[in-house]
Amino acid sequence: MPDDAIDLLDLRHFEAGGPPYELFARLRRESPIHWHAEQGGPGFWAVTRYDDVVEVSRDSATYSSYAGGTMIADATPEQLFVVRQMMLNLDPPQHTKLRALINKGFTPRMVALLHDRIGELARAIVDRVAERGACDFVTDVAGELPSYVIAELMGIPLDDGRELYRLTERMHTADRTPEGLASGTQAIFEMLSYANGIRAEKRERPANDIASTLLAAEVDGEKLTDLEFDMFFLLLINAGGDTTRNLVAGGMLELLRRPDVLRTLRDEPRLLPGAIEEMLRFCSPVVHFRRTATRDVVLGGQAIAGGDKVVVFYSSANRDETVFPDPDTLDIARSPNEHVAFGGGGVHYCLGANLARVEIRALFGEVLSRLNDMELAGPVERLRSNFINGPRHMPVRFRAH
Repeated sequence: MPDDAIDLLDLRHFEAGGPPYELFARLRRESPIHWHAEQGGPGFWAVTRYDDVVEVSRDSATYSSYAGGTMIADATPEQLFVVRQMMLNLDPPQHTKLRALINKGFTPRMVALLHDRIGELARAIVDRVAERGACDFVTDVAGELPSYVIAELMGIPLDDGRELYRLTERMHTADRTPEGLASGTQAIFEMLSYANGIRAEKRERPANDIASTLLAAEVDGEKLTDLEFDMFFLLLINAGGDTTRNLVAGGMLELLRRPDVLRTLRDEPRLLPGAIEEMLRFCSPVVHFRRTATRDVVLGGQAIAGGDKVVVFYSSANRDETVFPDPDTLDIARSPNEHVAFGGGGVHYCLGANLARVEIRALFGEVLSRLNDMELAGPVERLRSNFINGPRHMPVRFRAH
């Protein structure tokens, strides 16, 4: 396959209908470990088969998050220093230690305490739109719950959670023009500035929230540094919000396109947990992550040199026909369903996966039982991103039950 045959950096491929699944399928058939040119960069290996994505995910010693970060574009030394304060961009043993600290805020007990509150928030969100008969499903429904839950976790006002959501959208839709990069960078600075204020407030007046728990937590006598806390806050706002928002919105869009499946799910709510797993596979919220090879290695029969960039595409792995029969069909009864929407295993498996599932189930439960005859009421605008997958705006109309 010619090097210029496929361009996974061209956002136009992702804007119209989500990730370019046909291009991914072609790569899996013809060049599953594909050398991809990169304008202004050295290029990278695009990894598109399920087994290879899992192998990279589970071998952090060979495929490092620390060496070059987790974004495709190379960071400056100054940028690398900052992102290496974030758990996402660390390797063991540093990652292990920081994750042990963060885990103290995400114990099963803490998630259980949130369970009822998440249900209340989901009901309140649907209450607000029910009698209107129409709304923007992304901003009025799918985007509200993760914003509120993160606000609850951090002990901040709900309206602040909404504003932080808007900042994440700026970060992920910024293109690589000077103006786009400046907007995305400014959004990061605004979020870190907010985190700085939260940190100071919670140290002075600790409360029963995860922010206070994290600031007080110790492992081997060490606490989170100021920068580590701020960067975890950034990670939580981004990862915690994006997965839920884009899965609920993207999943609902797929259901609206399949009225018979939507009807089945309304009639048989017991199918919802399995349907959520299938939506995570079918419209995975996170498209890719980058690693850097620490040594010469062979992956899927392809020789990779130490220092090369290796990018795993979860959206492709989750449509791998050798693992998922009839992968382009949304099958809410699919079993088994070992998707990689939360990562392919290993040390970087999503810390908040269970919390995300609680949120998604609560919100879908309310929407499916209370907003009947839902249909699209206008064109759907997708996020202009090859990193995050989902609708940006989705006008719908419905009849309240």
